[in-house]
Amino acid sequence: MSATVTDEQIRALAATAKPYSLAFLRWGPERTMDGADAIELEHQRRTVSLRAEGVIAILCPVASDTVAGVAIMTVSTEEAAAIMAADPCVRAGMMRCEVHPCHGFPGDALPA
Repeated sequence: MSATVTDEQIRALAATAKPYSLAFLRWGPERTMDGADAIELEHQRRTVSLRAEGVIAILCPVASDTVAGVAIMTVSTEEAAAIMAADPCVRAGMMRCEVHPCHGFPGDALPA
């Protein structure tokens, strides 16, 4: 760590925090069921659409045998949970989703 951060800087940043929802997707027992590829394509189409609409601010698929992905969502945890419960992969048992409240700082972004 080379940057020095003051208490005032921490307080100023904390004052800008906004609530978001974190959707954490894990692979479920039906991951390899018949028709899984088509269902996963619909899941991808839906999540990219939610991203384009601004409902998902950050979308991070995960290359793992257990974790499917993470999404930072701009809606309440209740709305995020309802949106994710309607996901094709979640409905099919291919994925399980946990939604947690979190905070982030507007303007933060993944590097290009």
